[in-house]
Amino acid sequence: MIIDELIVKAKEARDNAYAPYSGFKVGAALLGKSGTIYTGANVENASYGLTVCAERIAVFKAVTSGEKKFESIAISGSGQGYIYPCGACLQVLAEFSPEMNVIITDEKNSYKEYNLSAMLPQIFSLGK
Repeated sequence: MIIDELIVKAKEARDNAYAPYSGFKVGAALLGKSGTIYTGANVENASYGLTVCAERIAVFKAVTSGEKKFESIAISGSGQGYIYPCGACLQVLAEFSPEMNVIITDEKNSYKEYNLSAMLPQIFSLGK
């Protein structure tokens, strides 16, 4: 099942996070329409505003590899409870695939699945 594979990949990516300031590690696994999975992990910086989330790193890896349409993304964090993407990540994902599925996980290996447009109903767009 692809959801299970994405969750495993997100957890593996989480191990590569650089989070010396918050200690909160996040991994993401993004499924492109081509079937390729792109992973990302959060990368913190001493200047907190320069920190980049796992979801955006996965998107940027995909886009710079030539993929711009996505099916799903799974997100796994090191904290307790379900890990939701921030608004900035939702907007970046919506730039490419506003109807994609977002899979969030918790520490008990449970997950929930949402449609991105339901999570961000008023997507900012320049009408392209």
